[in-house]
Amino acid sequence: MATTSPDTPDIRSSRRATSVGRAGDRVFSGLSRGSGITLLVIMAAIAVFLTYRAVLAISQDSTNFFTTFEWNPAANPPVFGIAVLAFGTVVSSVIAMAIAVPVAIGIALFISHYAPRKLAKPLAYVVDLLAAVPSIIYGLWGAIFLVPYLDGLNKWLDQYLGWTYIFDKSSDGVARNMFTVGILLAIMILPIITNVTREVFLQVPRMHEEAALALGATRWEVVRMSVLPFGRSGIISASMLGLGRALGETMAVAVVLSPSFVLSGHLLDPGGGTFAQNIAAKFNEANEFGRDALIASGLVLFVITLLVNGAARMIIARRKEYSGANA
Repeated sequence: MATTSPDTPDIRSSRRATSVGRAGDRVFSGLSRGSGITLLVIMAAIAVFLTYRAVLAISQDSTNFFTTFEWNPAANPPVFGIAVLAFGTVVSSVIAMAIAVPVAIGIALFISHYAPRKLAKPLAYVVDLLAAVPSIIYGLWGAIFLVPYLDGLNKWLDQYLGWTYIFDKSSDGVARNMFTVGILLAIMILPIITNVTREVFLQVPRMHEEAALALGATRWEVVRMSVLPFGRSGIISASMLGLGRALGETMAVAVVLSPSFVLSGHLLDPGGGTFAQNIAAKFNEANEFGRDALIASGLVLFVITLLVNGAARMIIARRKEYSGANA
């Protein structure tokens, strides 16, 4: 009976292919690991640089860096603090998220589950284009179009909701305030949240939706029982991407806002400021010590961003059953 030699050409070529495949896996694994380590090193280098320059500035600050409402590093002694900047950054981002997230989820659901295909594709394309618009274009549009037209809304809010304090307009002026900034940021982050959320909704297993329909569920019940639970982690991730842009947005805020270091809970009053806007506005005119002070404020924004992303990761990790990994 004929036997096959262990060294036939087919077996040798198969072994070479396996060896090449394993070598490719090792190279890919090494590159992936190296990329991750490089990213961590870059992040650590940024943190060390920001911390070093921030310590140089804060050590010479004559007031409390976290509670002072003034920014004058050129004074003798230097006086600067981030109270107004932190308040403005958080408030404008919260307003933007409160407006953008529900609208983005609604648009994503409409495109993925309600709109006819002939309408869904062009609409998704338009949303993708909006995500590519530069920040300065949004800022110019906000200053030329949004600010004048929001003046009437500000007066209406002051008249009917002024009793809530936050919508009480205590000073006259155009609508260059934190409320306008929040609306502009909401418009800017809306395409990002919508795109990511739409892609997550499109990944919902078809059998989940068909099972709900087979049980007699309506379209909304299918969305509520199948689509939203499956996409919850994706919605959180998309929201965090949008929040990251809102926290760090510079040019659009700088063009629209009338900055001032007056901390006020009246959202319709002109004034306020954010970390990114303050850095962009004062960096060129600042001396070396002033730049260290701006870097110190940038370190605070860096820490806030890390905390926000860390909190988002913790929320997603606690809801792995909704991530779709086991679908």
